[in-house]
Amino acid sequence: MRSAYDAAQIRAGEQPLLDRLPEGTLMRRAASGLARRCAALLGRVSGARVVVLAGSGNNGGDALFAGAALARRGARVDALLTGSSAHEAGLAALRAAGGRIHPRPEDHGHLDTAGGVETAMVTSADLVLDGMLGIGGRGGLRDAAAQLADLLAGLPTAARPVVVAVDMPSGVDASTGEVAGTAVRADVTVTFGALKTGLVVAPGAQHAGTVETIDIGLQLPPAPVTLLDAADVASLLPAPHGETDKYRRGVVGVVAGSDAYPGAAVLAVGGAVVAGAGMVRYVGVAHPAELVRQRWPEAVVTVVDPGDGAAVLDAGRVQAWVIGSGLGTDDAAAAVVEAVLSTDLPVLADADAITVLSRQPDWLRRRRAPTLLTPHAGEFARLVDGDRDDVEARRLEHVRCAAADLGATVLLKGSTTLVASPEGQVRVNTAQTPYLATAGSGDVLSGICGALLATGLDPLDAGSAGAFLHGLAGLLAAGIPAAPFPALQIVDHVAAAVRAVRLGQ
Repeated sequence: MRSAYDAAQIRAGEQPLLDRLPEGTLMRRAASGLARRCAALLGRVSGARVVVLAGSGNNGGDALFAGAALARRGARVDALLTGSSAHEAGLAALRAAGGRIHPRPEDHGHLDTAGGVETAMVTSADLVLDGMLGIGGRGGLRDAAAQLADLLAGLPTAARPVVVAVDMPSGVDASTGEVAGTAVRADVTVTFGALKTGLVVAPGAQHAGTVETIDIGLQLPPAPVTLLDAADVASLLPAPHGETDKYRRGVVGVVAGSDAYPGAAVLAVGGAVVAGAGMVRYVGVAHPAELVRQRWPEAVVTVVDPGDGAAVLDAGRVQAWVIGSGLGTDDAAAAVVEAVLSTDLPVLADADAITVLSRQPDWLRRRRAPTLLTPHAGEFARLVDGDRDDVEARRLEHVRCAAADLGATVLLKGSTTLVASPEGQVRVNTAQTPYLATAGSGDVLSGICGALLATGLDPLDAGSAGAFLHGLAGLLAAGIPAAPFPALQIVDHVAAAVRAVRLGQ
């Protein structure tokens, strides 16, 4: 399991080393690792053209020292100073190594973008080191820094230098991943000491490129934000043993689909069938029930009338419920949602159930049994009476607040899927492909996570392990080179995903 930290936690981890070690030791460690990675990216350092974008802080110093190391190996290194000051020791090292320093423009930091010398240097570079802002940077870039970020973003791919961010891409909030305006888009981010939360949470994650961590000797406590790998997921999946029967493996009840959206029932049941539950019990109205029988003969199907919550609960033994996909949002659907939430069993609420709950949030707040919500950003915005764009911009903050307020674990789907517990622990899903953004994909996810709830996992483990398996199944379905796929192909690849994580354990 990998850990991600915010800026305050990193600074707290650095302070004992700063107090104990000779001045500049940590910066030299960071710059040395950064220079090695840049050299590997360049291949041939001698004769390469490197531009260092150096701001006022320590990240600017790291970049200048790394630039000096590359200059000593024969690279032509130019440093563009973007802050009101610069790291003096770093400047001296670069000058001594033969690098050239270009002061910040006097005209309020504005560059001549119509063919000025700075623009020419950037566009002719083989590699650009972004050291304009560090982990303390907040808000969008301004003046020369913003112009340089826009200049890099606007270059055609064939003419774009390799962009290496120093610790963080400038303009990305290290603690949250928020991007409040212009920010650098890096090909590689070389981060120091530990992974920063802003590098793994969208939208910041989309600016980071490939992330590599340089060990500088930090000792850090357990992190509130973590990322599971295949071995972690494998360790969570219950393994059958000699005395296992279908009830010990868990029975999941699925309440999904309607006459308008019958396919949602097929997809949610499919996700549950292939994800390890001992039995899947489908409860729904006649038309989707018949489709479930045809596609999934393993499922036990009970037909109920619309809105008959009592009949749903009387359908038979279950150990967790999945409710909401394609269910509808009318009074009949609401009655069934209320009935399922009134039980003391674990419940996963998805899609239409979340829309119903946006009108009745106290149904969640008064529950004491485990609850997992799996909204996309639009459903989440309805649930918290917020704005979708703001949810997307501040995903980490919103998912944590909602989980604490509602007393439920929240799985916020998206470009980086986050799973947050009411206690504040957050897991970031690392197995994803953009091709999962297809109709019905979320229905499959609800079935997978619901099956894991029924096997006895708590909502945080069920949500994070289910999201990983769902994402890995999507990657397998997409193939290499990646190609679009329908949601049923996710179901077809879940068993292979489970096999893959077990083999990698």
